[in-house]
Amino acid sequence: MPDYLLIITAAAILLVTMAYLVIRLGMLSTMVRELLGQQARLMEDKHRDMLKDLHEGLSNQGNRLSEVLGRNSDQLRGTVEARLDQISGRVAERLDEGFRKTNETFTSVMTRLATIDEAQKKIDSLTTNMVSLQELLGDKRSRGAFGEVQLEALVRNILPPSAYEMQHTLSNSSRADCVLKLPPPTGMVAVDSKFPLENFHRMFDRHTDDTSRALAQKQFKADVKKHVDDIAGKYILPPETCDGAVMFVPAEAVFAEIHAYHSDIVDYAMQKQVWIVSPTTLMAVLNTARAVLKDIETREQVHIIKNELSRLGKDFARFDERMKKLADHIRQANQDVEEVHVSSRKISQRFARIEAVDLEPPQLEMEMPVMEPADEENSR
Repeated sequence: MPDYLLIITAAAILLVTMAYLVIRLGMLSTMVRELLGQQARLMEDKHRDMLKDLHEGLSNQGNRLSEVLGRNSDQLRGTVEARLDQISGRVAERLDEGFRKTNETFTSVMTRLATIDEAQKKIDSLTTNMVSLQELLGDKRSRGAFGEVQLEALVRNILPPSAYEMQHTLSNSSRADCVLKLPPPTGMVAVDSKFPLENFHRMFDRHTDDTSRALAQKQFKADVKKHVDDIAGKYILPPETCDGAVMFVPAEAVFAEIHAYHSDIVDYAMQKQVWIVSPTTLMAVLNTARAVLKDIETREQVHIIKNELSRLGKDFARFDERMKKLADHIRQANQDVEEVHVSSRKISQRFARIEAVDLEPPQLEMEMPVMEPADEENSR
């Protein structure tokens, strides 16, 4: 009987408590609805005030911008007008200065033209007294100096300084105009730049009759052969020099005349191991000599190139070996990264399971009703 009364009492207390909670919940719901309504009205009022203030601010800002733009426009207009006035003034000054300089230039040009006219008159007067190149080279020394200058210019422009020497004295006390220092087996080649031209000029003199011209041609051949003999006797000294020498003809016309109409002279020179060259053919010979010198220099450097290639091969072998080691390290690092990734994924999954297990008991406690100590004793 007492247990029955206790149960009824507990049920009544529970009903009263639930009724109280229902009433409190209703009151709280009503208060929340009222608070939400007040908050909504306050928000609406604030929103309306903000829109009003924003509209007024925008209107004021627009007015101020209009005023500022108006003032700036006026200032800009005044500045532009002032600048245009300055530019117009400067343009006028520049035009005046340009016209003045143009007049000065025109006056200077006229003065210079007058000076040029005077110089032209002097040139015309000097032309009548000018000595022709043929008369200037009539002397053997002048002709030799002209050939030496032309020969030195050609050699200096093509060969390095170590490959030639001007005015070289041989062991027989003969002085060559130039010697070419070529590599073995050629050796040193002497070049002579003097050439007999007296009879060549007589051959083409318009005031000479046919008999004199034929005699001059015969004498020209004799002069050339004698010059070939002199070169062969003076400058071919094996083993000091090579077994040949070069006869430099400083005029292309003379060279063409010899090869076109005097082939017997060319054959005679070849028999004496004397090579007749003109400025054009000498340039080809010098270019060939330069190529030979460069080839010899390259051959001398072959062993250095071989050593460098050998060292480069060893360096490349070491590079290949180190590259293989690096590839192995990269492969191992990639494998380690994959294993670490697997371990990380497993740890993450375990953490997820642990978190799921830890979160379940609190959910059960929230769902279970709260029991008084008396209820626990009755349940026991």
